[in-house]
Amino acid sequence: MDLILVTLDLVGTFVFALSGALVGVRHRLDLFGVLVLSFVAANGGGVMRDALIGATPPAALQDWRYVAISIVAGLFTFWRAGTIERWRNPVQSIDAVGLGVFAVAGALKAQAFGLGPVGAMLLGMLTGIGGGMIRDVLVAQVPTVLKAELYAIAALAGAGVVVLGTALSLPVAWVAGAGIVACTGLRLFAIRRGWKLPVAQPPA
Repeated sequence: MDLILVTLDLVGTFVFALSGALVGVRHRLDLFGVLVLSFVAANGGGVMRDALIGATPPAALQDWRYVAISIVAGLFTFWRAGTIERWRNPVQSIDAVGLGVFAVAGALKAQAFGLGPVGAMLLGMLTGIGGGMIRDVLVAQVPTVLKAELYAIAALAGAGVVVLGTALSLPVAWVAGAGIVACTGLRLFAIRRGWKLPVAQPPA
């Protein structure tokens, strides 16, 4: 379990670091700004998760690998952003993968710390959306999770698969893989097909 958690955390860190750095490049930030955005996007959700479950200091602040991965991803994006921009919807696509990985990692770690199904799902969702929210706020954008898109819902779906799989005593690796596929797949389908949540209509 520990190896799977650390692996998911580090993979999610790299993916969201790319996303944060690319947003920084698009907003014409300097190298320091790109690296800061890379780090907070990659580690914001994990720091919030660890603080809420009492895993202090958070993993991102005590393990050099989190910082190193964020810096490497940020430097690569700063100098080679054109390579990433050739992808279709690069920020959204990268975000979808990171969302799935972090939602699953958050739910697994919450369960490891004794949280029940509801708490694990909510913490999985928070871990998935946290870094992206901080990234968007820092560049004065409305966070994606507030735009009626299937973002938090996708994260909840991934965390829900983890909770269900654990309840059925399925192998952790299978559960983690299924959760990532469910979350990432739902998010990518929502992007491509334009699926949105209903929007509130103010009274006339």
